[in-house]
Amino acid sequence: MNYDIKKYRSDFPILSREVYGKPLVYFDNGATTQKPKSVIDSISDYYSRYNSNIHRGVHHLSQKASFAYENARATVQKHINANSANEIIFTRGTTESINLVAYSFLRNRLTPGDEILITEMEHHSNILPWQSLCEEKGAVLRIVPVNDNGELEIASLQKLLSPKTKFFAFTHVSNTLGTINQAKEIIELAHAANITVLVDGAQAIPHMQVDVQDLNCDFYCFSAHKIYGPTGIGALYVKEDILNDMIPYQTGGGTIKTVSFEKTVYVDGPLKFEAGTPNIEGAIGFAKALDYVNEIGMENIAMHEHKLLVYATEKMKAIPAMRIIGTAKEKAGVISFVVGKIHPFDLGTILDQQGIAVRTGHHCTQPLMERFGVPGTVRVSFGLYNTKEEVDLFIMALEKALKMLS
Repeated sequence: MNYDIKKYRSDFPILSREVYGKPLVYFDNGATTQKPKSVIDSISDYYSRYNSNIHRGVHHLSQKASFAYENARATVQKHINANSANEIIFTRGTTESINLVAYSFLRNRLTPGDEILITEMEHHSNILPWQSLCEEKGAVLRIVPVNDNGELEIASLQKLLSPKTKFFAFTHVSNTLGTINQAKEIIELAHAANITVLVDGAQAIPHMQVDVQDLNCDFYCFSAHKIYGPTGIGALYVKEDILNDMIPYQTGGGTIKTVSFEKTVYVDGPLKFEAGTPNIEGAIGFAKALDYVNEIGMENIAMHEHKLLVYATEKMKAIPAMRIIGTAKEKAGVISFVVGKIHPFDLGTILDQQGIAVRTGHHCTQPLMERFGVPGTVRVSFGLYNTKEEVDLFIMALEKALKMLS
């Protein structure tokens, strides 16, 4: 594999900076990724050269901005192999996408006693909307447990699928454990029981090639900032026949065919769910980020990150009292850990003083922390620009921190 890590690192301006006088080692990619210059420039170019509101404008700037925005939608469609650009709704990110599905699709289909199924490894964003809906509708939230390795218990899942189950939402890749769920097989099980499925792809999309037609999911959502794009923009894939049967939960300009004081008729397709002036520059930057990773190749990125995962895991296992939370056979480039009784926040603070950026806490997965009996973890998460040399620096910094805290 010809993986030009020096070139890729040079594409990201922030990686050349120092923190506390030490080179930045950025291992917090699970929270957000850094941005290549091409993405930054695309946003600057929009504001400098053709800033305008989109759709309905006949002047040159509006036409150019509208084309760029809709071209971004097509870029997202191609990246995940959706059947049509009409199946891609731009949202503020994964969280808004999940809320949109909860209220525009499921809310009017749920009755008392119905069940919504999620898993024990979900991010709070894939718990709270369903929990809230269950409280409102008198429905029941059921949970698929995980085993000690951090893998879904498929036998338990099969038992939980029942005629009462109306919806199943699960994460493709756990943001805390790094577990890669066998999404296609899980979706097949749910569909065999006539259950609609949403996949939270926030942590999968930067680490692997996703094909929604192959998965055959009904909904798939992810955020641009997890895959080297801007914050505040994301995508929700919806099968077109389902999308056309959904009602908007936010209404306003850009969503309508006609308005009178007696009746409003909404447009067909994704614009029905994009009320108001959208994040135009975000969509443009989103598309540029997808162009960037596709130029490198998602398979190449996955192989590079897997090598880092294996290398770092072996190094960390040699540290006394090290406990890695999440040891699934299939993992993305995420390692969550605790060392003895040392609090993760203390470790994270000392690592930061040595230029190592990691995430500490419960990672918006408090039920999962409870499952593993820890208050939180330190999380290392890799991106396409990370190196073995950075792993070595992290291990040295970690050993120093442990000596200071022991």
